[in-house]
Amino acid sequence: MATPHLAGVAALLNSSHPDWSPAAIKSAIMTTAHTVDREGKPIADEASGNMDPASVFAMGAGHVDPSKANDPGLIYDIKPEEYIGYLCGGLKYSESQVSGVAGRRIQCSAVKNIAADQLNLPSISVNLGKSPLHKLGVTSSNRTVSRTVTNVGEANSVFSVKVDEPEGVSVKVTPQMLQFSSLNEEKSYTVELSADGKPPGKYSEGQLRWISNKHVVRSPISVTF
Repeated sequence: MATPHLAGVAALLNSSHPDWSPAAIKSAIMTTAHTVDREGKPIADEASGNMDPASVFAMGAGHVDPSKANDPGLIYDIKPEEYIGYLCGGLKYSESQVSGVAGRRIQCSAVKNIAADQLNLPSISVNLGKSPLHKLGVTSSNRTVSRTVTNVGEANSVFSVKVDEPEGVSVKVTPQMLQFSSLNEEKSYTVELSADGKPPGKYSEGQLRWISNKHVVRSPISVTF
């Protein structure tokens, strides 16, 4: 039943914010979702058999809250040309495939290629394991991604970052504070993720939150080793 519910929430947000793109609506839904149940306990994964806390792979961003999604504070937006760069660079589609999606002739060599973890999504997923040069003994023990947020809350607002680091990973966010003076103002930040000792397993997860006096904008973090 998730699909029809989310379609209804997206329709409500589109009605309230007709100028928002599909990416902005998706961002509002994801960054305001709950990760705890009504008793304040972590959302459980029924499929685990033991009602273990659900991972990001089981629950996604969390339980949708339409009211909060209508006023998310910040959104992660994506322009059409960014998707083209992602199809070329992130998904490695052929030029004919990208042209078919775009509805016009695209030359991937003429656009800025965007890696999968660099697309301006409201979540962060990186691989700190084997690099493409792993046969030569090269590993990617650190990765830096960038994100851009747009202020859709209060004109004058300040957000401070709080990070719950994934196990086995050190996270550095620059800058650690975002100050806005107008609506629709954009600010960018970078997130440096570094493997910290022996990996705890194949995956590790955490979260990044931008917090103001009114909003909490949460992004799940997933790391593969």
